[in-house]
Amino acid sequence: MGRFLRKLRERRERRRIGNQEEAQRAFEEEKPDAMRKDVRMISGCEDKQTSADVSNVHSFQLPDPAGRAGGACTSTLLRILYKDETIPEDTLSFTQVLEKMREDLAEQGYTQIPQLTANNPIDVEADFDLVPSTATGTRRAVMIGINYIGDDPGELRGCHNDVLNMKKYIMEVHGFEEDNIVVLMDDGEHDPPTRDNILAAYEKVVADSEAGDAIFLHYSGHGTKLRDDDGDEDDGYDEALVPRDYNEAGMIRDDDLYDILIKPLADGVHMVSLMDCCHSGTVLDLPYIFKADGGATPNVMHLDDTIDLDGLIQQFGGHAIGFLKNFLEQQG
Repeated sequence: MGRFLRKLRERRERRRIGNQEEAQRAFEEEKPDAMRKDVRMISGCEDKQTSADVSNVHSFQLPDPAGRAGGACTSTLLRILYKDETIPEDTLSFTQVLEKMREDLAEQGYTQIPQLTANNPIDVEADFDLVPSTATGTRRAVMIGINYIGDDPGELRGCHNDVLNMKKYIMEVHGFEEDNIVVLMDDGEHDPPTRDNILAAYEKVVADSEAGDAIFLHYSGHGTKLRDDDGDEDDGYDEALVPRDYNEAGMIRDDDLYDILIKPLADGVHMVSLMDCCHSGTVLDLPYIFKADGGATPNVMHLDDTIDLDGLIQQFGGHAIGFLKNFLEQQG
């Protein structure tokens, strides 16, 4: 549990601070403008998969996929949104889309619980949209599919297809143009998804975008957890993406992604990321979360108590100490 919510709950018991809604109101009132970027992420974490306890990336070994194809989350989402290359007649809410994903995955024998995270709380009963009507500018995408061909263990089978199928969907349904889509795959035809290439593509798509534009990021491949190297993770681990050259170049940590994708993002740019990999739930460190858990929790977004909100705010300079100090003093 993040330090912010621990302190908040302690204060609740002593001074009757109120509930989650009050915490969200306080958080929204005090968080800096730099944290209000319009960023959302759909992820398909396998909740039962054991995380890799890695302190030295050079010793990392890809997990054995047990013969299963990668990208269950992507293919399931496309079956809901674009089955037989047809858009559903009835509009679906965020809740309905994620619950349908969970049901479909369960029927296939997967234990994944799809979730939606965001920088700002959104109404999950509203119509699902990959690109909102307010995004009237250029639509750009970075799409990454890694099958780790030749790796044993660790080779996946579905990630290339996922990228190509999702690419077709965003072009035909959401109006993305070929010239504005970067595809990285280890198929010998596209630019390879090396660490440098992935980071460069992410940096460029953010730098090129301005208010009114939309960005779609798609990653299908392996994800992992690494020992936190700077003390900003409450659970002691960084979530990480696994580029094709991970043995030589290392992983892409959540801290890297936040610094490259979130911090420099221009105001008014809409970003949606689909992370189809293990341990992806908090890989962008977004503070609000909704899980499609079959009604076990209310159908609303709430502050994610697995996120270190202190550390998150601290990434924007002196705001962290000021936020906690002011908030706790107000409740005193």
